[in-house]
Amino acid sequence: MFQPLNAKVEAPNYNFSLDTLADFAPGKSRSEIEKKYGKAEVMSNKSGTETLKFYAAHIRYKFPVLVQTNKEGVVLDYFAKLPSYFLHDIFFQSIINRLGKQKTYKKVGEEAVYTWEKDSLLHVYSGACTITCFPVFYSVSPLEKKPGFVSLIETMKNAVPKP
Repeated sequence: MFQPLNAKVEAPNYNFSLDTLADFAPGKSRSEIEKKYGKAEVMSNKSGTETLKFYAAHIRYKFPVLVQTNKEGVVLDYFAKLPSYFLHDIFFQSIINRLGKQKTYKKVGEEAVYTWEKDSLLHVYSGACTITCFPVFYSVSPLEKKPGFVSLIETMKNAVPKP
């Protein structure tokens, strides 16, 4: 009555590489990014830094990557809002393959936050679970903060009202 399906089924992010996000890494230049991803949308411009929005593409989908640059156009940090159709297990394993075991792990409710410290950079990844598990965001910022520098992830954390 039922015929077996002989089709290859891959996760939507099976062929996504962290190298895509490396284009936005601290130290890269705004002009290099704009050559590849087009003109940035300026989200804010204050105290010598600009927050820009780019869109990275994977298959048919685009997802936002916020990039903070200094006045010379050098990337200070970035925050990528990852697509919910990505599978957490595959994305998390690709980070582990690249950075090794995470330094810290914190679970609150159905969401977890992982951090890595490698090559003077702080990598923060968050994943959540409902019926399946999916990535929420990935952020990279310098470990050593210069006076007056506030990373995008810290800015977002401070923007959330405390209960």
